[in-house]
Amino acid sequence: MKIFIALAFLGILASLGSALFFMMRRPRNGVEDNRRRSQHMARALALRVGLSVLLFLVLLISWKMGYIQPTGLPLGR
Repeated sequence: MKIFIALAFLGILASLGSALFFMMRRPRNGVEDNRRRSQHMARALALRVGLSVLLFLVLLISWKMGYIQPTGLPLGR
């Protein structure tokens, strides 16, 4: 489970970095290249959101099934 979570976080960061790359790249051919750049950036950000939601759902289901246990601070102390 730890490996899956680490890979999911790396995928989220890679997608965010890809969106940053497409945002910072300068357009070459004016409007057409700018539109394509915006589509690539939007696709990368949508992938990041999808991976984040998937990670959250996997963690929630894993907790409900008993695969992982919370190890935070004890309550009431």
